Amino acid sequence: MDIVSIGEPLMELSNTEKGIYKEGFGGDTSNFLMAAARQGAQTAYFTQVGQDTFGDAFMKLWESEGVDTSYVNRLTTAHTGLYFITYTEKGHEFTYFRAGSAASKMGPADVPEQLIASAKLLHVSGISQAISNSACDAIFEACKIARANNVIVTYDPNIRLKLWSKERAAAIINATVPYCDIFMPSLEDAQSITGMDDPEAIADYYHSIGVKVVVLKLGSKGVMVSADGKKEIIPGYKVDTVDQTGAGDTFDGAFCSRYIKGMSPMDCARYANAAAALSTRGYGAVTPIPIEKEVEEFLAAQK
Repeated sequence: MDIVSIGEPLMELSNTEKGIYKEGFGGDTSNFLMAAARQGAQTAYFTQVGQDTFGDAFMKLWESEGVDTSYVNRLTTAHTGLYFITYTEKGHEFTYFRAGSAASKMGPADVPEQLIASAKLLHVSGISQAISNSACDAIFEACKIARANNVIVTYDPNIRLKLWSKERAAAIINATVPYCDIFMPSLEDAQSITGMDDPEAIADYYHSIGVKVVVLKLGSKGVMVSADGKKEIIPGYKVDTVDQTGAGDTFDGAFCSRYIKGMSPMDCARYANAAAALSTRGYGAVTPIPIEKEVEEFLAAQK
Protein backbone atom coordinates (compact mmCIF):
# COMPACT_ATOMS: atom_id res chain seq x y z
CA MET A 1 0.00 0.00 0.00
CA ASP A 2 1.27 3.47 -0.88
CA ILE A 3 -0.75 5.85 1.29
CA VAL A 4 -3.07 5.31 4.27
CA SER A 5 -5.07 7.91 6.14
CA ILE A 6 -7.30 7.97 9.19
CA GLY A 7 -10.08 10.44 9.87
CA GLU A 8 -13.64 11.61 9.41
CA PRO A 9 -15.52 11.88 6.12
CA LEU A 10 -18.32 14.44 5.97
CA MET A 11 -21.22 14.59 3.54
CA GLU A 12 -21.33 18.01 1.89
CA LEU A 13 -24.37 20.09 0.95
CA SER A 14 -23.38 23.31 -0.82
CA ASN A 15 -25.72 26.22 -1.44
CA THR A 16 -24.52 26.96 -4.99
CA GLU A 17 -27.91 28.44 -5.91
CA LYS A 18 -30.35 30.25 -3.64
CA GLY A 19 -32.53 27.67 -1.93
CA ILE A 20 -30.81 24.73 -3.65
CA TYR A 21 -28.17 22.57 -1.97
CA LYS A 22 -25.92 20.40 -4.09
CA GLU A 23 -24.75 17.09 -2.64
CA GLY A 24 -21.03 16.46 -2.46
CA PHE A 25 -18.33 14.90 -0.31
CA GLY A 26 -15.89 16.35 2.22
CA GLY A 27 -13.80 15.70 5.29
CA ASP A 28 -10.13 16.59 5.09
CA THR A 29 -8.64 13.09 5.19
CA SER A 30 -11.16 11.76 2.68
CA ASN A 31 -10.40 14.71 0.39
CA PHE A 32 -6.70 14.00 0.86
CA LEU A 33 -7.07 10.39 -0.23
CA MET A 34 -9.20 11.33 -3.22
CA ALA A 35 -6.47 13.72 -4.36
CA ALA A 36 -3.72 11.13 -3.84
CA ALA A 37 -5.73 8.45 -5.65
CA ARG A 38 -6.36 10.74 -8.62
CA GLN A 39 -2.61 11.26 -8.89
CA GLY A 40 -2.14 7.50 -9.27
CA ALA A 41 -1.29 6.49 -5.69
CA GLN A 42 -2.57 3.25 -4.18
CA THR A 43 -4.63 4.36 -1.18
CA ALA A 44 -6.59 2.98 1.77
CA TYR A 45 -8.80 4.60 4.39
CA PHE A 46 -9.47 3.69 7.98
CA THR A 47 -12.64 5.39 9.15
CA GLN A 48 -16.14 4.75 10.41
CA VAL A 49 -19.42 5.74 8.75
CA GLY A 50 -23.03 5.07 9.60
CA GLN A 51 -25.26 2.40 8.15
CA ASP A 52 -27.12 5.20 6.41
CA THR A 53 -27.57 6.73 2.97
CA PHE A 54 -24.58 9.04 3.37
CA GLY A 55 -22.37 6.14 4.44
CA ASP A 56 -23.50 4.19 1.39
CA ALA A 57 -22.66 7.15 -0.83
CA PHE A 58 -19.14 7.40 0.59
CA MET A 59 -18.50 3.70 0.13
CA LYS A 60 -19.57 3.96 -3.49
CA LEU A 61 -17.39 7.04 -4.02
CA TRP A 62 -14.23 5.54 -2.54
CA GLU A 63 -14.65 2.26 -4.38
CA SER A 64 -15.21 4.08 -7.69
CA GLU A 65 -11.97 6.02 -7.14
CA GLY A 66 -9.91 2.99 -6.19
CA VAL A 67 -9.59 3.79 -2.48
CA ASP A 68 -9.39 0.53 -0.50
CA THR A 69 -12.40 0.37 1.84
CA SER A 70 -11.52 -2.94 3.50
CA TYR A 71 -10.86 -1.14 6.79
CA VAL A 72 -13.93 1.12 6.81
CA ASN A 73 -16.27 0.20 9.68
CA ARG A 74 -20.04 0.63 9.28
CA LEU A 75 -21.87 1.48 12.52
CA THR A 76 -25.58 1.08 13.22
CA THR A 77 -25.25 3.13 16.40
CA ALA A 78 -23.96 6.42 14.92
CA HIS A 79 -24.49 8.58 11.83
CA THR A 80 -22.20 9.79 9.07
CA GLY A 81 -21.10 13.40 9.62
CA LEU A 82 -22.55 16.25 7.56
CA TYR A 83 -21.80 19.90 6.77
CA PHE A 84 -23.37 22.71 4.78
CA ILE A 85 -21.55 25.37 2.74
CA THR A 86 -23.27 28.73 2.31
CA TYR A 87 -21.75 31.20 -0.15
CA THR A 88 -21.95 34.89 0.75
CA GLU A 89 -20.31 38.13 -0.33
CA LYS A 90 -17.74 37.56 2.43
CA GLY A 91 -16.88 34.09 1.17
CA HIS A 92 -18.10 30.65 2.13
CA GLU A 93 -19.41 29.74 5.59
CA PHE A 94 -19.56 26.25 7.06
CA THR A 95 -22.22 24.73 9.31
CA TYR A 96 -21.36 21.32 10.77
CA PHE A 97 -23.51 18.45 12.07
CA ARG A 98 -20.81 16.07 13.22
CA ALA A 99 -21.31 15.64 17.00
CA GLY A 100 -21.46 11.93 17.77
CA SER A 101 -20.56 10.91 14.22
CA ALA A 102 -19.51 7.35 13.51
CA ALA A 103 -15.92 8.47 12.91
CA SER A 104 -15.79 10.21 16.30
CA LYS A 105 -16.44 6.83 17.95
CA MET A 106 -13.14 5.32 16.77
CA GLY A 107 -10.51 4.51 19.37
CA PRO A 108 -6.96 3.13 19.56
CA ALA A 109 -8.17 -0.48 19.69
CA ASP A 110 -9.80 0.00 16.30
CA VAL A 111 -6.63 1.10 14.50
CA PRO A 112 -5.57 -1.46 11.83
CA GLU A 113 -1.94 -2.16 12.72
CA GLN A 114 -1.20 -4.40 9.74
CA LEU A 115 -2.52 -1.85 7.24
CA ILE A 116 -0.41 0.99 8.64
CA ALA A 117 2.71 -1.14 9.07
CA SER A 118 2.58 -2.18 5.41
CA ALA A 119 2.12 1.35 4.01
CA LYS A 120 4.73 3.69 2.61
CA LEU A 121 3.07 6.76 4.14
CA LEU A 122 0.51 7.57 6.83
CA HIS A 123 -1.29 10.92 6.72
CA VAL A 124 -3.06 12.30 9.79
CA SER A 125 -4.88 15.51 10.63
CA GLY A 126 -5.57 17.73 13.61
CA ILE A 127 -9.28 17.64 12.77
CA SER A 128 -9.29 13.89 13.34
CA GLN A 129 -7.79 14.52 16.78
CA ALA A 130 -10.30 17.24 17.61
CA ILE A 131 -13.54 15.33 16.98
CA SER A 132 -13.27 13.25 20.18
CA ASN A 133 -10.80 12.11 22.84
CA SER A 134 -10.96 8.51 21.61
CA ALA A 135 -10.28 9.57 18.01
CA CYS A 136 -7.33 11.63 19.25
CA ASP A 137 -5.95 8.55 20.99
CA ALA A 138 -6.47 6.57 17.77
CA ILE A 139 -4.31 9.04 15.84
CA PHE A 140 -1.50 8.76 18.38
CA GLU A 141 -1.71 4.95 18.18
CA ALA A 142 -1.51 5.09 14.38
CA CYS A 143 1.52 7.38 14.52
CA LYS A 144 3.28 5.06 16.97
CA ILE A 145 2.66 2.06 14.70
CA ALA A 146 3.97 3.98 11.70
CA ARG A 147 7.10 5.07 13.55
CA ALA A 148 7.80 1.54 14.73
CA ASN A 149 7.63 0.28 11.14
CA ASN A 150 9.57 3.11 9.42
CA VAL A 151 6.46 4.40 7.67
CA ILE A 152 6.60 8.07 6.60
CA VAL A 153 4.21 10.18 8.71
CA THR A 154 2.72 13.39 7.30
CA TYR A 155 0.63 15.73 9.42
CA ASP A 156 -1.61 18.70 8.65
CA PRO A 157 -2.81 20.30 11.91
CA ASN A 158 -5.75 21.94 10.08
CA ILE A 159 -6.85 23.83 13.22
CA ARG A 160 -10.59 24.34 13.65
CA LEU A 161 -11.27 26.29 16.85
CA LYS A 162 -14.97 25.39 16.68
CA LEU A 163 -13.87 21.86 17.59
CA TRP A 164 -11.43 22.55 20.43
CA SER A 165 -9.76 25.36 22.34
CA LYS A 166 -6.60 27.02 21.11
CA GLU A 167 -4.78 25.73 24.20
CA ARG A 168 -5.81 22.12 23.70
CA ALA A 169 -5.10 22.31 19.98
CA ALA A 170 -1.59 23.60 20.64
CA ALA A 171 -0.90 20.94 23.28
CA ILE A 172 -2.08 18.02 21.14
CA ILE A 173 -0.43 19.26 17.96
CA ASN A 174 2.88 19.87 19.72
CA ALA A 175 2.72 16.34 21.14
CA THR A 176 2.06 14.90 17.66
CA VAL A 177 4.70 16.75 15.66
CA PRO A 178 7.66 14.68 17.00
CA TYR A 179 6.13 11.62 15.31
CA CYS A 180 6.14 13.39 11.93
CA ASP A 181 8.51 13.31 9.00
CA ILE A 182 6.60 15.98 7.06
CA PHE A 183 4.65 18.77 8.77
CA MET A 184 2.23 20.72 6.55
CA PRO A 185 0.55 23.58 8.44
CA SER A 186 -0.77 26.87 7.18
CA LEU A 187 1.37 29.81 8.28
CA GLU A 188 -1.54 31.05 10.37
CA ASP A 189 -1.84 27.72 12.18
CA ALA A 190 1.90 27.51 12.77
CA GLN A 191 2.00 31.05 14.13
CA SER A 192 -0.90 30.26 16.45
CA ILE A 193 0.81 27.15 17.82
CA THR A 194 4.35 28.48 18.19
CA GLY A 195 3.78 32.16 18.93
CA MET A 196 6.37 32.93 16.26
CA ASP A 197 5.78 35.17 13.24
CA ASP A 198 8.73 34.52 10.96
CA PRO A 199 8.26 31.53 8.58
CA GLU A 200 11.96 30.65 8.57
CA ALA A 201 12.12 30.65 12.38
CA ILE A 202 9.02 28.45 12.48
CA ALA A 203 10.61 25.97 10.08
CA ASP A 204 13.85 25.90 12.09
CA TYR A 205 11.89 25.25 15.27
CA TYR A 206 10.14 22.23 13.79
CA HIS A 207 13.40 20.87 12.37
CA SER A 208 14.87 21.16 15.87
CA ILE A 209 12.28 18.70 17.20
CA GLY A 210 12.81 16.15 14.46
CA VAL A 211 10.68 17.12 11.46
CA LYS A 212 12.54 16.41 8.19
CA VAL A 213 10.38 18.45 5.83
CA VAL A 214 8.37 21.54 6.80
CA VAL A 215 5.81 22.82 4.29
CA LEU A 216 4.31 26.16 5.32
CA LYS A 217 1.25 27.17 3.30
CA LEU A 218 1.37 30.90 2.66
CA GLY A 219 -1.99 31.39 0.97
CA SER A 220 -1.78 33.43 -2.25
CA LYS A 221 2.02 33.55 -1.93
CA GLY A 222 2.33 29.78 -2.37
CA VAL A 223 4.26 27.62 0.11
CA MET A 224 7.63 27.71 1.81
CA VAL A 225 9.41 24.36 1.79
CA SER A 226 12.26 23.74 4.19
CA ALA A 227 14.25 20.52 3.81
CA ASP A 228 17.85 19.29 3.71
CA GLY A 229 19.16 22.63 4.95
CA LYS A 230 17.42 24.60 2.18
CA LYS A 231 14.39 26.89 2.23
CA GLU A 232 12.47 27.92 -0.86
CA ILE A 233 9.21 29.71 -1.52
CA ILE A 234 7.29 27.89 -4.24
CA PRO A 235 4.77 30.31 -5.78
CA GLY A 236 1.21 29.32 -6.48
CA TYR A 237 -0.65 29.44 -9.79
CA LYS A 238 -3.41 31.81 -10.85
CA VAL A 239 -6.61 30.24 -12.20
CA ASP A 240 -10.25 31.28 -12.39
CA THR A 241 -11.15 30.38 -8.83
CA VAL A 242 -14.75 29.46 -7.98
CA ASP A 243 -14.44 27.72 -4.60
CA GLN A 244 -11.38 27.03 -2.46
CA THR A 245 -13.03 24.30 -0.35
CA GLY A 246 -10.61 21.39 0.04
CA ALA A 247 -7.72 23.03 -1.82
CA GLY A 248 -5.36 22.47 1.09
CA ASP A 249 -6.34 18.81 1.26
CA THR A 250 -5.73 18.48 -2.48
CA PHE A 251 -2.29 20.04 -1.98
CA ASP A 252 -1.47 17.49 0.75
CA GLY A 253 -2.63 14.51 -1.29
CA ALA A 254 -0.82 15.61 -4.44
CA PHE A 255 2.36 16.39 -2.48
CA CYS A 256 2.41 12.97 -0.83
CA SER A 257 1.68 11.18 -4.11
CA ARG A 258 4.87 12.68 -5.56
CA TYR A 259 6.96 12.30 -2.40
CA ILE A 260 6.59 8.52 -2.30
CA LYS A 261 7.84 8.46 -5.90
CA GLY A 262 11.12 10.02 -4.77
CA MET A 263 10.61 13.59 -6.00
CA SER A 264 12.32 16.36 -4.07
CA PRO A 265 10.14 18.25 -1.57
CA MET A 266 10.43 21.39 -3.72
CA ASP A 267 9.25 19.58 -6.87
CA CYS A 268 6.48 17.92 -4.86
CA ALA A 269 5.30 21.38 -3.81
CA ARG A 270 5.31 22.68 -7.39
CA TYR A 271 3.15 19.79 -8.48
CA ALA A 272 0.88 20.12 -5.44
CA ASN A 273 0.44 23.87 -5.97
CA ALA A 274 -0.80 23.16 -9.48
CA ALA A 275 -3.20 20.45 -8.31
CA ALA A 276 -4.55 22.69 -5.55
CA ALA A 277 -5.06 25.60 -7.95
CA LEU A 278 -6.95 23.41 -10.42
CA SER A 279 -9.17 22.11 -7.61
CA THR A 280 -10.56 25.61 -7.02
CA ARG A 281 -12.15 25.89 -10.47
CA GLY A 282 -15.38 24.15 -9.45
CA TYR A 283 -17.72 23.89 -6.48
CA GLY A 284 -17.21 21.46 -3.61
CA ALA A 285 -14.23 19.67 -2.14
CA VAL A 286 -14.00 16.53 -4.29
CA THR A 287 -15.55 16.98 -7.72
CA PRO A 288 -12.98 19.55 -8.97
CA ILE A 289 -9.90 17.62 -7.79
CA PRO A 290 -7.84 17.07 -10.96
CA ILE A 291 -6.40 13.79 -12.16
CA GLU A 292 -2.67 13.33 -12.75
CA LYS A 293 -2.87 13.96 -16.50
CA GLU A 294 -4.63 17.31 -15.99
CA VAL A 295 -1.97 18.47 -13.54
CA GLU A 296 0.89 17.43 -15.81
CA GLU A 297 -0.69 19.15 -18.82
CA PHE A 298 -1.24 22.31 -16.77
CA LEU A 299 2.39 22.34 -15.60
CA ALA A 300 3.65 21.76 -19.12
CA ALA A 301 1.64 24.74 -20.33
CA GLN A 302 3.31 26.97 -17.71
CA LYS A 303 6.78 26.45 -19.14
